[in-house]
Amino acid sequence: MEFRIKKAKLNDVHAVAALIRAVWEQMDNREWFVMDEADFLKDVLESGRGFIYMAIDAGTEKLAGVMDILTPGLEKDNLGYDAGFREEKLLRTAHVDSVAILPEYRGMRLQAILMEAAEQELAVKGYRYMMCTVHPDNSFSRNNMVRQGYRAVCRKEKYGGRIRDVMLKELPGII
Repeated sequence: MEFRIKKAKLNDVHAVAALIRAVWEQMDNREWFVMDEADFLKDVLESGRGFIYMAIDAGTEKLAGVMDILTPGLEKDNLGYDAGFREEKLLRTAHVDSVAILPEYRGMRLQAILMEAAEQELAVKGYRYMMCTVHPDNSFSRNNMVRQGYRAVCRKEKYGGRIRDVMLKELPGII
């Protein structure tokens, strides 16, 4: 199966949010995933504080998965603070905010494919650090991130008291 990776535009936000909701609704452990809503995604795109990649099934044109990336700068929710970063590193830190893949497309490396696209774009833009959070019991997501070069830097409460492992990957220079 082949996929096209493209960046979402404002008119894609509702489809992206619907896919995220569909994935969340099918989860056994919903506390493992904080679902992004359409208004938040729209704000990310309009403000320029990030971007969204979409994986589209090339055969059916169906949206198969999404990944939204945040570039928080010096905002207080920058995960770089959890890694002890100072201003210079904070400004070069991006977050994988959400990844959602429809069940029928899992096991096809879509998360890795989306991540590679995001990391390449961010490296070209001068970002050096990618961060994300994972619920400690979500071994599938945690193992995916470790395979992609992430390591845990701390475990703490995030998102209104939910325990998360804060993960970090240092990007090479331009990929």
